[in-house]
Amino acid sequence: MPVRLIALDIDGTLLDSRWQLSDANRSAVAEATRRGIEVALVTGRRYDFAMPIAHQFGCPLTMIVNNGALIRTADGQTHLRHLLTQDVARSVLEATKPWREGAAVIFDRTVANQIMLESLNPDDSIRYAYYKRNLENIGIVSPLENSITEDPIQVMFSGTVVEMRAVEEILRSAHFTHRYRLAVTLYDSRDFAMIDVLPVDCTKGRSLAEWAEHRGLRRDEILAVGDNHNDLEMLQVAGIPVVMANGVPELKVHGWHETLSNDESGVAAAIKRFALSEAACA
Repeated sequence: MPVRLIALDIDGTLLDSRWQLSDANRSAVAEATRRGIEVALVTGRRYDFAMPIAHQFGCPLTMIVNNGALIRTADGQTHLRHLLTQDVARSVLEATKPWREGAAVIFDRTVANQIMLESLNPDDSIRYAYYKRNLENIGIVSPLENSITEDPIQVMFSGTVVEMRAVEEILRSAHFTHRYRLAVTLYDSRDFAMIDVLPVDCTKGRSLAEWAEHRGLRRDEILAVGDNHNDLEMLQVAGIPVVMANGVPELKVHGWHETLSNDESGVAAAIKRFALSEAACA
């Protein structure tokens, strides 16, 4: 069965360790779309933060962003939204007050006030580099709970691995933990981690499956490539799951295919092997 949909994580997968898109990956994606294969970027990034990557391809891409909370097609049309309820968002913030400096509430808004923070410190070496690229989307409210005037996409935490492990422990043991799910992304080599608090039914995998059903695609027509914990469900949905060589060990215990690292254009290698080969096109 030929591949008809390719689902690609961005950070640690499509981009190399310097957050650059290789020519090989760009060319492989472009060739796939030229042959009529749909390519979706399936990422924990927000839509506006993912679009600069999408624009580097010059071909239409489907965007499954915020770890599956939002799906938009290349024309900017929104096809799916999974939102966190206001009361759950407030309860999450209340339970994690000691880590408020690393907390953000994310909304589906056009430009301003998409990312709500309690403060923004230019001396914060862990987070400021990211937020500096998103200043037009940021609003400041203290206390952060006051920003929740509508259902958000998610509550997000970022910081060192130790800090985020502590946040994760609290959120996994909270009495209302059944009302949300956590998407955890770890970069041990950078001592940086992120936790997305999402609606309980929201994952990259579920949204990919919903989109595939909408498009009339079978599981064995989907190729997915990922590297981190939040890619698990996406890889489980795909008939052809591929793990990056630089992927976390937890993804390498399932017997899935493994490709080259993100510094070796592993995405291009996977696309060529499973989607562009003569066997795949037969």
